[in-house]
Amino acid sequence: MKEISLKKSVYELCSEHPELADVMRGIGFVNITKPGMLQSAGRIMTIPKGCRAMGMSLESVCEQLNNHGYKTTD
Repeated sequence: MKEISLKKSVYELCSEHPELADVMRGIGFVNITKPGMLQSAGRIMTIPKGCRAMGMSLESVCEQLNNHGYKTTD
């Protein structure tokens, strides 16, 4: 299982795990794969911030990431 830190930016996480962008898109973060979004907003956005912005439950997102083989850490 791959560990991802909820304190890292989405950009950092996707740089470490390139396949994570598609997983996150499937979970509901549809803007992540738009051109330029990962390089701009992704540099300051964390998964918890993204959940708040999208009105999603952090617990639900972490559970779905877990189902895709990712363990979230603080």
